[in-house]
Amino acid sequence: MTNFYTEAYAEPTKEMREAGTYAPVGNSLIGDDPSTNALLERAADFLGKEAALFMSSGTMCNEVAVRAHTRPGQEVICEKSCHIINFECGGPAAISGAMIHSIDGDRGMFTADQLSEAIRSGNPYLPQTGLVTVEQTANMAGGAIWPLEQLRKVANTAKQANIPTHMDGARLINAVVASGHPASEMTKGYDSVYMDFCKALNCPVGAVLAGSKEFIQEAWRIRQMIGGGIRRTGMLAAMANYALDHHVDRINEDHQLAQYIGERVGNIKGVASVAAVETNIVIIDFDPAGPAAPEIVAKLKENNVLVGAFGKYRIRVVTFMGRTLKDGEILCSELDKVLNG
Repeated sequence: MTNFYTEAYAEPTKEMREAGTYAPVGNSLIGDDPSTNALLERAADFLGKEAALFMSSGTMCNEVAVRAHTRPGQEVICEKSCHIINFECGGPAAISGAMIHSIDGDRGMFTADQLSEAIRSGNPYLPQTGLVTVEQTANMAGGAIWPLEQLRKVANTAKQANIPTHMDGARLINAVVASGHPASEMTKGYDSVYMDFCKALNCPVGAVLAGSKEFIQEAWRIRQMIGGGIRRTGMLAAMANYALDHHVDRINEDHQLAQYIGERVGNIKGVASVAAVETNIVIIDFDPAGPAAPEIVAKLKENNVLVGAFGKYRIRVVTFMGRTLKDGEILCSELDKVLNG
């Protein structure tokens, strides 16, 4: 199967598996797992924060952050296409009692002026704004990268209103590699941030949530409350450390392949548009006069090509470790056959 559905299909390398298999472990729930402690110290420094906490998934990181930052009845400001709104099963409402206030941004990003308009006034009849979130990179905008200046302006606007901020960093490492800006520069001004290890870094499980020591202490309590505590995380943490040592430099290969696919697909008859490709995601919109996305995806799958439908006439292609130029050529060729015979 030529698979471009999501990075979650990438298989850990033999060396990564060995790093996890032979890692020293302890009980991370009482802080004596050496491999986990090493990762958390490294991740906190990488993200420019005081402390970090290991979790099984990025969704858990986001939901724990929302719970830690907000009170029931408050609003969380997000861009309308973000993961927290669209792919976390209503978690803010179910877990935190929080409402969502969505901003109609541009390519998954909003401006400081838009944020100022979205922040609630002191009117006692209105819900309070409890948290501002950003997503780096913007998944459904084709892995678009928030510019540093825009991130800072948004964070400063929230700070002036005494509202905490959180960064969904599922693909933060892609933004770091593509832009050349350190993660710690991108996260300046944000009270919390999470970083995923099971996307571009190719780990089977794992993410870290980072922030102040006080914030992480509260996040630890919430993680335990929802059943997210894992005792011997050392094997997973060792795999994440291995990924930071060996899998960062190769991420540019994913970006280059995505750009190649975007250019090729853009010339196929029946493709209406391709979002600008900045990292490892290609968002493709089709002419409504042709077949709908679910039909296209089904036909591609019949020919051993796997992608995802993300709208009536939209598919998403994601490049990741193990995908090659040949795979990209197969994808483009089969898509052309589906659309044009």
